[in-house]
Amino acid sequence: MTEVTLTPEEKAHLVELLSAYVAEELDFELGRFEAEFLLDHLARYMAPVFYNRGLLDARALLEKKMDDYTEALYALEQKPGPR
Repeated sequence: MTEVTLTPEEKAHLVELLSAYVAEELDFELGRFEAEFLLDHLARYMAPVFYNRGLLDARALLEKKMDDYTEALYALEQKPGPR
């Protein structure tokens, strides 16, 4: 699996969200370095779980669509008529 990389803007946004969450819910202020370190740690160990869940959801959707296409193809079949 390819490692998920974030743009600097995405990372900055997530660091802000993480810092705000910790401050609000845990009443603890994280510095930028600590928040980035925590984000990197969470991404390393938790991102694959969410990524894999996304793949499972995409696979289920694709399988459903393929079933729909298969049914549509069977509906196009013609019965041979008398000669």
